[in-house]
Amino acid sequence: MPRIVTYNVHRCVGNDRRLDVARVADVLAALEPDIVALQELDVGRARTGHVDQAHEIARRLDMACHFHAAVTVEEERYGDAILTVFPERVVKVGPLPGYRPIPQLEPRGALWVEVDVDGAPVQIINTHLGLVPKEQQLQAAYLAGSGWLQHPKCQGPKILLGDFNATATSVVYRTFLKGLSPARGLAPTKTPTATFPSPLPVLRIDHLFVSPEIRVTDVFAPFSPKTRVASDHLPLVMDFEVVS
Repeated sequence: MPRIVTYNVHRCVGNDRRLDVARVADVLAALEPDIVALQELDVGRARTGHVDQAHEIARRLDMACHFHAAVTVEEERYGDAILTVFPERVVKVGPLPGYRPIPQLEPRGALWVEVDVDGAPVQIINTHLGLVPKEQQLQAAYLAGSGWLQHPKCQGPKILLGDFNATATSVVYRTFLKGLSPARGLAPTKTPTATFPSPLPVLRIDHLFVSPEIRVTDVFAPFSPKTRVASDHLPLVMDFEVVS
């Protein structure tokens, strides 16, 4: 049964302030995922030793990797990635709209990869929304529109996931319920899915939304000594099947 994980890795800097790409990769390896969506990766940045974190984690997991930079400053990049063991192809990458009244907000983006899951093409969209509610709402509406979730190529099984910086009571969350369902609500067994802050998680701001062709069998946020320290978020894990 396929397993997908979304994980904000906080530049691979843990709550102990230690930079440790291997530790993040170990957290993921222990979960044995088939698809991984990562947020807050540094690629070639001086602050994290010029390491390509996206491809280093992918190498350690023996996965293909597609990275999208939301921020680029000369040779330094920062953004999100999708990793997988399945056959894949990039469909689209791009920026999300900012909020003009606050132009200094961090740029945000999204990455869309089509993954072949046992012969079925599944559309995977990974994103990391901003921190300001008005900004988030613009970005959510943009993703829900004709360029992304309503795009002609975004048909059939699809999974939208990532760090939305918004809870289930938000406008952002409700925006994605038009055509998609929250995976947590579909899981047969209800287990804790709060992911932030990782030492004592109380907020559900990382989410998985699925189309009707995705049958969710489990959703959980692994809480262990290593996940509590490796990043400021816990990973969020979903087991699923693709149904016709």
